[in-house]
Amino acid sequence: MNKKCAHKKRKKMEEKTQINDINREFYDFRYEESEQDFYRIESGLSAEIIEKLSEEKEDPAWMREFRLKSLELYNKLSVPQWGPGIEGLNMADIATYVRPKTKMSGKWEDVPQDIKDTFEKLGIPEAERKSLAGVGAQYDSELVYHNVQEEVAKQGVVYLDFESAFKSEEWGPMVQQYFMTLITPKDHKFAALHGAAWSGGSFVYVPKGVHLSFPLQSYFRLNAKGAGQFEHTLIIVDEGADLHFIEGCSAPKYNAANLHAGCVELFVKKGAHLRYSTIENWSKNMYNLNTKRALVEEGASIEWVSGSFGSHVSYLYPESDLVGKGARAEFTGVTFAGNGQSLDTGAKMVHLAPNTTSLITTKSISKGGGESFYRSAVYIGKEAKGSKASVSCQSLMLDSESRSDTIPAMEILTDDCDVGHEAKIGRISNDAIFYLMSRGISEEEARSMIVSGFANPVSKELPLEYAVEMNNLIRLEMKAQL
Repeated sequence: MNKKCAHKKRKKMEEKTQINDINREFYDFRYEESEQDFYRIESGLSAEIIEKLSEEKEDPAWMREFRLKSLELYNKLSVPQWGPGIEGLNMADIATYVRPKTKMSGKWEDVPQDIKDTFEKLGIPEAERKSLAGVGAQYDSELVYHNVQEEVAKQGVVYLDFESAFKSEEWGPMVQQYFMTLITPKDHKFAALHGAAWSGGSFVYVPKGVHLSFPLQSYFRLNAKGAGQFEHTLIIVDEGADLHFIEGCSAPKYNAANLHAGCVELFVKKGAHLRYSTIENWSKNMYNLNTKRALVEEGASIEWVSGSFGSHVSYLYPESDLVGKGARAEFTGVTFAGNGQSLDTGAKMVHLAPNTTSLITTKSISKGGGESFYRSAVYIGKEAKGSKASVSCQSLMLDSESRSDTIPAMEILTDDCDVGHEAKIGRISNDAIFYLMSRGISEEEARSMIVSGFANPVSKELPLEYAVEMNNLIRLEMKAQL
């Protein structure tokens, strides 16, 4: 191939890549609801609606009571005052339950075509074939597809949609034993909302000593307009076991508010290890009010890897309760806030046993008037002697319109500990831009490269295909004309 042809081919490939990068329809595509294909509960939040939801889901009596008591708490509790305002969220306009009129399937070919097309476009079946031990795919309020590789099931690993686990004779008692005990409806208003309106989600149990060599994944797609998604994820990693779990989220954009108020409860038993990776790519009309918490026992460890993109407002602070001697927790996260976004994110580490260790490393990027708030809390109890905690947060503002705030909190009740905190806020260096442009790189691409490098500590912790997705999202945000 001569140089001229090679140049034309390379230019064509570059143009195609740029078109794919700036086309947000990759995530914003959607299918219209019809009464024939979807069941949608009336909008609002009342005892009558929750009872109807409970009846639709064929809840046992104890769960119906749990929902109604959670609703009572929701009505009594106040909206948290520390985060960005959520005045644009009116629960009277939110449908708490929308489901496709199809049963969950373990065979991809049995999933309805429009739903199948959605997940095909998002790459879920391909990801399953290439690198995942099991996949659950939720569409609006319920899972529509769930599958686990046979060799994984043979090891005794249980990976079920939450509904099936909750109602099974074998696993139902365990689900009931752990359900909303780590995150309780009393914790805050949105936990109470979740307790009342939860539907869908995943249950995972990894037996003692079992190490999974490939990740499990759940993917949540909220397609419906003016709706809420309230999935519940419960993972129990038994003594000496090891698991990597990946959570993906996306939604198309509407001119009406949508709500996500899921809960994630993680129980990491003695000597076990869990890595929980998340790429959240909600649409920018989404209020993301999610709650995540892990209980980490003696000699066990939890790793959180988090990429937060999209959503109009986010409240997201994964918490690790280190309750066993030598327990460890690590949180690595990146947040990208663009025009019209207020993302309030961070992490919480609670040291309740001797010689526990925690590390928080976060990167936040704000652009086009976006607001990025980093909020962390480290608590070291009297009994947590010999513990270590380190917090590092870095913020990158790409223009003078954007905002970045760092709001750390520490409560230390013992002198026998080692605690450190550092924070940096800065802008892209003009010298770095000039250097890259002198090498023939456009200014736009130079800025994207620098931002991708800034977020590299997170992307390098993700499996390859998810790291690629995160870097693509960064390029999309950098190129978008918002």
